[in-house]
Amino acid sequence: MSSPTRWAGVPLHDRRTERRALLVDAAFALFGSGGEAALSVRSVCRECELNTRYFYENFADTGELLGAVYDRVAFDLATDVEQAITAAGTSVRARTHAGIKAVLGFSSADPRRGRILFTDARANPVLAERRALTQDLLRDVVLSESGHIQPASDPIAARVGASMYTGAMAELAQQWLSGNLGNDLDAVVAHAMRLVLPRP
Repeated sequence: MSSPTRWAGVPLHDRRTERRALLVDAAFALFGSGGEAALSVRSVCRECELNTRYFYENFADTGELLGAVYDRVAFDLATDVEQAITAAGTSVRARTHAGIKAVLGFSSADPRRGRILFTDARANPVLAERRALTQDLLRDVVLSESGHIQPASDPIAARVGASMYTGAMAELAQQWLSGNLGNDLDAVVAHAMRLVLPRP
């Protein structure tokens, strides 16, 4: 556990910020590797070598902590996807390709990410709630993209398309992470592109 001198000279706000980050890191490692059964106040504090009082300084329970883990991983995913899409330029096909590849690549580069974002998010109530909110945000991003491309399109048709796309992406990520689609990321993205944006 942390020694009394560990935080000597560190301002109170910085101490709390650092301790919160350590707890989130520990929960990510434990849940990402062992699932819900591996996550407890004691196991998290043992993992990051903090006293349990620091846990309750930041979180009411492990559910709240797990929500913070999801939020951080989802934020990192969104950052990766945004960077990939921006780097792809203005072509709709290039941006769509970059977005799909970024989601799948991010999720499988570290299996713990995929477990938190997709695999266990179906069964764990905390993650399921967070995932639903993320789906809503992703749908809004897709609607925004399509609005720039086809500003005069029917709004209901656009929402239907965005809903189908976001739902399909979640299922695609799930199947990719489970190994059902092989291990060739480029081939999977190419197949997805033929369905999402078939060439004329």
